[in-house]
Amino acid sequence: MHFSIPETETRASGGGSSAAYVAYNIHVNGVLHCQVRYSQLLGLHEQLRKEYGANVVPAFPPKKIFTLTPAEVEQRREQLEKYMQAVRQDPLLGGSEIFNGFLRRAQQETQQIPTEEVQLEVLLSSGQKVKVSILTSDQTEEVLEAVASKLDLPEDLIGYFHLFLVLEAKDGAFSFIRKLQEFELPYVSVTSLHNPEYRILLRKSYWDSAYDEDVMEQRVGLNLLYAQTVADLERGWILASKEQHRQLKSLQEKVSKKEFIRLAQTLKYYGYLKFDPCVTDFPEKGCHVLVGAGNSELNFQVKLPNDQVKEGSFKVTRMRCWRVTSSVPLHNGTSGPTTGKPEVKLELAFEYLMSKDRLQWVTITSPQAIMLSICLQSMVDELMVKKAGGSIRKKSRGRRANLTLQRSDSQQAVKSPPLLDSPDCSSRDCVVAKVSSKLGSVSLRAISHSGSSADIGTDDFHGNYAFEGIGDEDL
Repeated sequence: MHFSIPETETRASGGGSSAAYVAYNIHVNGVLHCQVRYSQLLGLHEQLRKEYGANVVPAFPPKKIFTLTPAEVEQRREQLEKYMQAVRQDPLLGGSEIFNGFLRRAQQETQQIPTEEVQLEVLLSSGQKVKVSILTSDQTEEVLEAVASKLDLPEDLIGYFHLFLVLEAKDGAFSFIRKLQEFELPYVSVTSLHNPEYRILLRKSYWDSAYDEDVMEQRVGLNLLYAQTVADLERGWILASKEQHRQLKSLQEKVSKKEFIRLAQTLKYYGYLKFDPCVTDFPEKGCHVLVGAGNSELNFQVKLPNDQVKEGSFKVTRMRCWRVTSSVPLHNGTSGPTTGKPEVKLELAFEYLMSKDRLQWVTITSPQAIMLSICLQSMVDELMVKKAGGSIRKKSRGRRANLTLQRSDSQQAVKSPPLLDSPDCSSRDCVVAKVSSKLGSVSLRAISHSGSSADIGTDDFHGNYAFEGIGDEDL
């Protein structure tokens, strides 16, 4: 999470005088999430101190009596950036309801959407649209629970599914933008984009096909998984020979859904998430690549300058760490328009064990870099859960019974599986430390009357607990 160069916005105060203050924009994936002032961040800090103690919460940039000079404004920007990074990276603070709730309230206030009951449309892989009655202030897990209730999906299967923000193309294909997080309100997130092509999609949240057996135990889970498998085959995400297609069609005609899925599990790229064409620097700069995430790896289909296509995979267990960087062109406000959406350049870079004792950075330049990072993180989480003998099944927490507004259907809150804590690398020779990665896709910028903004400097590093520094075969 990082700040751009802040600028002040003048507000009139009582007595005919005016006061200037610096406000910061929090952006998620290049899109405005919320607007916060120094005083609001100070309030957050005081809440965290009260709940967790001064010895746990990092130091907060001090107040200033007099108006800040430009140099002091820059110094505060840097201090606030470091503070928010420190809070985010602490597994206790970054995963707390105080922190996530602060970001959700700020998002709702910034977008000026009142709390009221609304109908939200959620897409299924089959193309079916499900409308659920929710509050505009419902967080991601509550919306997921409402969808599950509408579909009659059992509570212990909710943790196997998640909500994703996608961009729908004219041909019905989807580009995955990000997995909706705990710090945002899905209704606000999608409506604030003011583009009907952005949709919320329900899709399975796990990577290991062994979990399919759990989902297929129940009718609704089976139907959802079957519909997703059919859709992935139709869009070419799963590869099948003519004979395999014939067998699959025969099973479809017999409505043998479990057998259909089990045959699909044997096919190449089953369970993979495919990304839009992008650019990589491997094996050389400027190569066009198709990336797929699944089976604990990133799969590359690289088109070389000589038009030759090569395929290879990068195992997540051999990624020492990765980072997401973003940049926005800086406009001076006098030589160009002050409105319009800035072009955000996103890159994912990971340090990979190519062979014994040889690490190499590989970079992917893609608007979906954050989604790629989320995929890597969730694959690591899943590997660690399995290694610890854990389960992704979750129990109901019964939160929704206390809602003040009446709903058309009764619902209970079931928390989807949280991300495990990931280590953080601050340098190539970093000491691995346990941190939270929930806000890995968030950057902070400043409000600008000139419309200028720029992301600068810092990289968002994620260390890898599942890294295995063994093996000497090349990619």
